[in-house]
Amino acid sequence: MFELLQTDPASKARLGRLLTPRGAIDTPVFMPVGTQASVKALDPRELLEMGTQVVLGNTYHLTIRPGLDIIRGAGGLHPFMGWPYPILTDSGGFQVFSLAKIRMVKAHGVEFRSHVDGSAFFLGPKEAMQIQRELGADLAMAFDECPPHDAPAKAQRLAVERTIRWARECRDQPRLPGQQVFGIVQGGADAALREECARALVALEFDGYAIGGVSVGEPEPEMMRAIEYTEPFLPAGQVRYAMGLGTPAQMVELVARGVDLFDCVLPTRVARNGTAFTRRGTFAVKGGACKAEHRPIDESCNCYACRNFTRAYIRHLLNVNEILGLRLVSIHNTHFYLQVMRDIRAHLTAGTFAQFRREFAATYVPTRRVLAARQGAGERA
Repeated sequence: MFELLQTDPASKARLGRLLTPRGAIDTPVFMPVGTQASVKALDPRELLEMGTQVVLGNTYHLTIRPGLDIIRGAGGLHPFMGWPYPILTDSGGFQVFSLAKIRMVKAHGVEFRSHVDGSAFFLGPKEAMQIQRELGADLAMAFDECPPHDAPAKAQRLAVERTIRWARECRDQPRLPGQQVFGIVQGGADAALREECARALVALEFDGYAIGGVSVGEPEPEMMRAIEYTEPFLPAGQVRYAMGLGTPAQMVELVARGVDLFDCVLPTRVARNGTAFTRRGTFAVKGGACKAEHRPIDESCNCYACRNFTRAYIRHLLNVNEILGLRLVSIHNTHFYLQVMRDIRAHLTAGTFAQFRREFAATYVPTRRVLAARQGAGERA
C-alpha cells in the first residue's frame, strides 16, 4: 500500500510512504543492490546505521546460487542474509537483457544456460513468482522482457506484447500475505508503445509500477524521455519505480519527474575502483592528489568513513590492496546516495525542492568514467 503524502507545486516530485509487513518505506528512496543476498562490501549493520530502508535481491542469481533449497532451509531470504527489513526482488527480467548470449526467449518464458555451469534453467511468469514467494520478497516484480534500447521496432513491439501477457500470468499467481507485486512498463524510446504498455498494466491493477528498459545502454536524454513517456499513464496514488537508475543528478531529476523508488549499483561498483561521490561530482581517492590529504573524503559528510579516516589513509589502503579501503569508499558512497534521498524528502517537506534541484544541478558535475560504469557488467548482471 502506498500513501501519497505531498506533491511539489513546481514539479511532479512526490513525498510518500510505502507500507509493507516489515516496515514503512519513506519515499523517494534509494535501494542498495544486493543481487547475491549481499550489498557488496557492506554488512547489514552498516546498511542499517546509514539509514537503509529496503534492499534488493535477484530471482535469477539466487536461484542459481546458493539455490532455493538452501534459502528455504534458512527460513527465507530475510533470515538467510540477516536483514529483517523490506526486500524487493527483481524477477529475472533484467537478465533477459544482460545475459542475452546465454538465453532464448520463448512464448511462455526464457530458457537460460547458467552462467556458472551451463545447465539449463527455465524462467517464466509462474516460476518467477514462485521463486519470489519462496524467497519471501516483500516487493516482487512481474516477469518481463527487457530488450536493448536500440532493438528494432518489431523486437520492441514483441517485447511489450510478451511483457503484458506475462504480467497477466504473474498477477494471477499466488502470493505471500502482504506481498506486493509491481508491473514493469517496457517500450524502449517509443512513446506510443510506452503508453500502450502502461495502460495495459494499469488495467491489471498491480500494487505498483516500474519503468523498465532504462539503464540498458541508452544516452541520458533518451532515458529521460522514456520516463517522461511512461509517467503520465501511471496512477498518481501508486508507487513508481525507475529500475537501475541512476547517478545522483539523474535521481534528483527523476524525482522531479514523479519517480519514487530507485536502485543502482554505482555506489559500490565505482568504490571498488577508488572513486567517491560528493555534491560536486566524483573524484579518484586512489589518485596521487590525495596522497597527503589529511581530510575526509567529504567534509560535509557524517558517514563512518568521513568521521574517522582521511583521504590519505584510504588512498594508501586502496593502493596496497587492503580490503578496508574499498569498504570505506563503499560505505561513503552508499551513505551519500541515501543522504541525497533524505535531503530530497526534507526539501519536499519544507517546500524548497525547486531550489534544492537548481543548486544540485549547478554544482554536481558527472564524469564520463562514472557514466560508463553505469552500463558495465556487475551486480545486476
